[in-house]
Amino acid sequence: MDQLALLFVVLLGAVVSVPVGDRLGLPAPVLMTLLGAALALPGFVPNVSIPPELILPALLPPLLYAAVRRTSWRQFTANKRPIFLLAVALVFVTTLCVAAVAHAVVPGLPVAGAVVLGALVAPPDPVAATAVAGRLGLPRRLVSILEGEGLFNDVTAIVLYHVAIAAAVSGSFSPWRAGLDLVLSAVVAVAVGLVLGWGTDKLMGLLDDPTLQIGLTLLVPYASYVLAEELHGSGVLAVLTTALFLAEHAADADDVMTRLAGHTVWDVVDTLVTGVAFGLVGLELHNAIRTASGRWGELLGWAAAVVVVVVLVRLLWLLPATWLTKRLHALRDYDEEIPLSWRETLVMWWSGMRGVASVALALAIPLHTDDGGPFPDRDEIVFVAFGVIMATLVLQGLTLPWLVKRLGVRADTEREKDFEKQLAARAAKAAKSRLREIEQVEDLPEELSEQMLRRAFEIGVRISPDIGDEERREAHEYRVRRLKRVRRIQSEMLSAARHEVLAARSEPGADPEIVDRVLRHLDVRSLR
Repeated sequence: MDQLALLFVVLLGAVVSVPVGDRLGLPAPVLMTLLGAALALPGFVPNVSIPPELILPALLPPLLYAAVRRTSWRQFTANKRPIFLLAVALVFVTTLCVAAVAHAVVPGLPVAGAVVLGALVAPPDPVAATAVAGRLGLPRRLVSILEGEGLFNDVTAIVLYHVAIAAAVSGSFSPWRAGLDLVLSAVVAVAVGLVLGWGTDKLMGLLDDPTLQIGLTLLVPYASYVLAEELHGSGVLAVLTTALFLAEHAADADDVMTRLAGHTVWDVVDTLVTGVAFGLVGLELHNAIRTASGRWGELLGWAAAVVVVVVLVRLLWLLPATWLTKRLHALRDYDEEIPLSWRETLVMWWSGMRGVASVALALAIPLHTDDGGPFPDRDEIVFVAFGVIMATLVLQGLTLPWLVKRLGVRADTEREKDFEKQLAARAAKAAKSRLREIEQVEDLPEELSEQMLRRAFEIGVRISPDIGDEERREAHEYRVRRLKRVRRIQSEMLSAARHEVLAARSEPGADPEIVDRVLRHLDVRSLR
């Protein structure tokens, strides 16, 4: 099996792991990690050989962009304090604690190498955490905090990682220079992200074609990352800024086709890239076995020590941080989403799984220093990182559902239904207001006006049936049953039409381009 065949196997696994995980009740990222580990064991499977400098640019931009599309700027601003405590302060604390322990237990590991290890295992993975959390039906506020933490802790950890890598590669370190580099990196990244976001927004309006617009969104994350890195800024922060800008400014409420198709395309990209990333985590077992040959006890001991530090530091930080956040929340009545009980705090603690960012950073460690020598203890650092990723991802990922069930942490479904009902009422009210505006400038027949008024009401009822009175709900349910019957018959008629047109494709003299054009017309009609 060569590298290309291995890639296709991993991509196939990424697709299959989603339904299999749903059926088995297991998170898809965990299944992909186990698949990668299983592929790493046979001798005929090749070792993964990816240039370290390509790992971060290939994996992180689409994953970050896809994650930001599920959030909003309001979420970040409303939750800035818990996100800061988790994504910035906790990453620094975890990095320092891991670096101190690693430097003490791993003989000969330089301080810079220990900080590299600390930075790459510090950020919990948002993809794994939210994939598990979303399936378990956790409260939305916890999922929001986990998403925000995952995005911003990647930025913090990667900046620390680059500073430590530079110190290890060059052999020198200046705190003042490092601090200045951090500030400049952030400023450049935000500037690049805003400029590229603004330019993309303008270009999207000029393209005016769903295919081209979606193609542009696939290129933008990579362009933002690469441009920021070329200007010595943080590529991750640039992607984050660009994605947030576009999420707020590039949304056209009437661009239905682009939105539907865009969601589908980005779901596919997210699934495939996430699968490849977690498959790489498991495939690293191949290198781990080679590194640990004859040294299993020693290396596993180092990895276990770092796992204990990573898990305990998160718990010992979360307990006082959550208490402090709740105190400030009560005193000043901040509009933020915080854990409301010790049970939710424990769930947040156990959700701190390491994954995509950690494996990407581990694989991206340079092979050589500036003087041409090997990077100090690179194999040992990668092995320990792999141990931390496997222990947290597999152990915590498989036991988190059990913990959530035992603690009884569940989403507030009544609150979610109330909010959905409010949105449904607002949507129906907006439709009725627009109808009244039209009636003032157009002479609508009374029958048509009443029909449109019913449809305005149905807009809300279809979203949330509870917003109408009993009589209206019964009338709506009757119309829905009738409409379903009409749609079923129409669907069968359109299906027969599509089969007939598709059969014409293989007939002598048939022009496939015309056949596809007619078929597309029928497909669009079916979608409507």
